[in-house]
Amino acid sequence: MSIHRLRRGLVILGSLALFAAPLVAPFAAATARAADVTVFAAASLKNALDGAASAYKAKTGKELAISYASSSNLAKQIESGAPADIFFSADLDWMDYLAKKDLIDPASRVTLLGNTLVLVAPKDSTATLTIAKDFPLAEALGKDGKLAMGSIDSVPAGKYGKAALTALGVWDSVAANVAQADNVRSALAFVAKGEAPFGIVYGTDAKAEPGVKVVGTFPEDSHPAIVYPVARVAASTSPDAKAFLEWLNSAEARPSFEAQGFALLAKE
Repeated sequence: MSIHRLRRGLVILGSLALFAAPLVAPFAAATARAADVTVFAAASLKNALDGAASAYKAKTGKELAISYASSSNLAKQIESGAPADIFFSADLDWMDYLAKKDLIDPASRVTLLGNTLVLVAPKDSTATLTIAKDFPLAEALGKDGKLAMGSIDSVPAGKYGKAALTALGVWDSVAANVAQADNVRSALAFVAKGEAPFGIVYGTDAKAEPGVKVVGTFPEDSHPAIVYPVARVAASTSPDAKAFLEWLNSAEARPSFEAQGFALLAKE
């Protein structure tokens, strides 16, 4: 695919994100009336949390409505008054953002999951790279190759990716080739479709997408720890939100997260 087409696709995605953001609140308002608990969750949680939600419904009969997007998008929606009961973030920054505005219940907050950061390529790629200091990512990309990432200013995976490349001394050489997406799953899709030769995503995303292969894993000390805090939204009126949060941190919920490659950080 040409650079112009890829860029056009990114612009369209960005435009859709701008139109979609205001629609989260009306969607949540509609689903909240039918659901017992409404969850706003980071896009990278989709496979695992869908599985957990199914298990929870089977056990309790309770209905869950889950809206997936970037943590930044969801936090802004909560700040704007979207009727969510639980916020499940892909980093500490956006949870802290809401905490400083007293928009979450601090007593309910738990850092539940951990993840890894990986470099991926399309499944049929023959590329090989060893991720280390000054590794030749720019050469592997070439002049026109794009590196798909979440937005480096707001999407947690994008922020982690930039931090890792900076720590490894590679960022300046590839910055002009970065194609930023609205969330990490969009970045993953670009690679899976062969529209970008490389991408930086979470290890769990790579596991969930058969269209990519992992080229390498970034060293843990090259970026801040990747953790997922979850908390009840302060404005929530759902009597079931507390019970679902407690269940997320139970032995019954663990298989859904472990099957997707998440590390369980919190103790029951």
